[in-house]
Amino acid sequence: MFAPPEPDTPLSELPQMTIDWPTDLDIGPFESLEPDEDIRFADLGEDPVFTPPQGPVIDLTDSLAVSFPQERALFPVQDDFLDRFQALSTIEAYDDGDGNVAQLTARAREDEELLQRMLRVYGYYDAQIVRSVVVVDPEDGAADADGDGTAEAPPKVRFDVIPGTRYRFGAIDLGQLDEAADYAELRAAFEIQPGDFLSSDKIVEEQFDLDAALGETGYPFAEIDTPSLLIDHARIEGDLTMPVQPGGKYVFAGVTSDKPDFLSSEHLETIARFDPGDTYKRSLELDLRRAITATGLVSSVTVTPREVSPPSGDQPGEVELDVGLTEGELRTIAGAIGYGSEEGFRVEASWEHRNFFPPEGMVRVRGIAGTQEQLAGISFRRNNFGGRDRILNIDAYASTIDSPAFEARTAALLATYERVSTLLFQKPLSWSAGVELVATQERPPSVDGVAQPRETFFVAALPLYAQIDTTNDLLDPVEGFRLSGRLSPEVSRNNGTQSFYLRGRADASYYKQVTEKVVLAGRAAYGAIPGTDLQNIAPSRRYYAGGGGSVRGYGFREIGPRDANGEPSGGRSVLEVAAEARIRTGLLDGAVSVVPFVDAGTVGTGLTPDFDEFRIGVGVGVRYHTGFGPIRFDVGVPLNPGPDDNPVAVYVSLGQAF
Repeated sequence: MFAPPEPDTPLSELPQMTIDWPTDLDIGPFESLEPDEDIRFADLGEDPVFTPPQGPVIDLTDSLAVSFPQERALFPVQDDFLDRFQALSTIEAYDDGDGNVAQLTARAREDEELLQRMLRVYGYYDAQIVRSVVVVDPEDGAADADGDGTAEAPPKVRFDVIPGTRYRFGAIDLGQLDEAADYAELRAAFEIQPGDFLSSDKIVEEQFDLDAALGETGYPFAEIDTPSLLIDHARIEGDLTMPVQPGGKYVFAGVTSDKPDFLSSEHLETIARFDPGDTYKRSLELDLRRAITATGLVSSVTVTPREVSPPSGDQPGEVELDVGLTEGELRTIAGAIGYGSEEGFRVEASWEHRNFFPPEGMVRVRGIAGTQEQLAGISFRRNNFGGRDRILNIDAYASTIDSPAFEARTAALLATYERVSTLLFQKPLSWSAGVELVATQERPPSVDGVAQPRETFFVAALPLYAQIDTTNDLLDPVEGFRLSGRLSPEVSRNNGTQSFYLRGRADASYYKQVTEKVVLAGRAAYGAIPGTDLQNIAPSRRYYAGGGGSVRGYGFREIGPRDANGEPSGGRSVLEVAAEARIRTGLLDGAVSVVPFVDAGTVGTGLTPDFDEFRIGVGVGVRYHTGFGPIRFDVGVPLNPGPDDNPVAVYVSLGQAF
């Protein structure tokens, strides 16, 4: 069902009406109110009539006032009516305080017509509007606007609304709707009954609801003609006629692509959320269209139901969905740049072809050049592989890392099968499973220019991941929570020693909008590696803390145990917590937020984090909210820094910190 219309919503189109207007309105007498001596009325070309209803005058602006019946039961829609009138009023829109009587009179005529139309929208077909323009007597002490010693008072329009009796629905004719197999369900969706108060808004809303019900119950070819009202003043009713032609009930037969070599019919049926024989639903048709658009392979798509076989007796007919595709640009060159005062610069570039192996077989070549990392890799990705939103990824890369914690030369091959959220389809449950093979040579950082010996590790892993997400937005959530877990059984071989261990980590975050402009966010994470000693785990697969996505105010991977040379050596456990307030400002039309934050974390060599080395960072950030997510700029300082920690750390990236 529809919610009540917003105040500034344009008036619904009145249904076509045949109206027998009376020559004399049977309106009861109203007690005349004598105007104050300092009030005079401008003649608007009609006989001056001043018999307003017994109700208070409501001043909307300096130039506009209205009055309704004092008895609220005589006009129960007053509040909603007044809000809509203010949003649509010509006087309200152009009220600058400088208008003269002639200008105001012209605008008053427009507003009087508006009030009459609005009253009919709400079912008041015998209403009267008493319009008057009043001017305050200068001797009453009006302000001297131009300094010539003569006081000038602006004119004011007053509308006295006498709504009269509210009409009700009489007979309701919905054409051939009663011929539909699901008549009872469809008629229940059209929630207008004889005797209900007449409302044009209600007719429009219920027409929409009936159309939606037809589309969701198996009627792809249903048609609803323009509704019309026949107003009968003798009965104080309006008879509604809205011809409906259901067109027969159908089930899905399948999907046909007009470009089978580009996106085949079989692949489109894999994407569809229905099977042959399922009752036709318009929402599933629209969902298929959205899913095809989300592939990024097409610039436009049409989905048209086509009858394969007509209904017969109690058996529904069959419809095929014909899909028309227009190929889009398939190749993309992309780049990104980031900077952190501790991590340094990082530049990424990539080239991809999104349908190199049809259907939806993407190839991407990428590279990273940064202060601490260099990488070259190639990826193969097939979307909607084996089912809707399921993705097969195969990634091969070679990289070098020169971080404060370790130096590494790595070659890796990773294959995953996953179902994860995207910018177009955020999912309440995401998961991933894969296989990872890694060969890496690693060593501690150089000391006084002297390189340390390298160790070679061969690692085989089965990484698993799952996440529950109830938030309202992927990049900028304001409500809900996220709970995720990672578990990776791994076998590592180093210097003839083979070790088996589990790498596990749990993350939780919560978001709460406390006011219209303030969102509170919190995060906690814990990870551990049971099964072997620290020295049997490659430095790149240990846990570290610190940096823009961990503990702000500290350098990347700078928190945790240190080796004999004072360099970070990583640990078998990690604990991180963070809290921040995201406060919208009025800058740039509300596009800028200020974010004070506090982060904390520690890393331990055992399975329990070392709370003696619990590091805390505080700071403030700025977010610039764009159509694709916020741009983040954070400045953090360490509250209890170590001897090698800098006094200030700066982070720039896309999206919130968590």
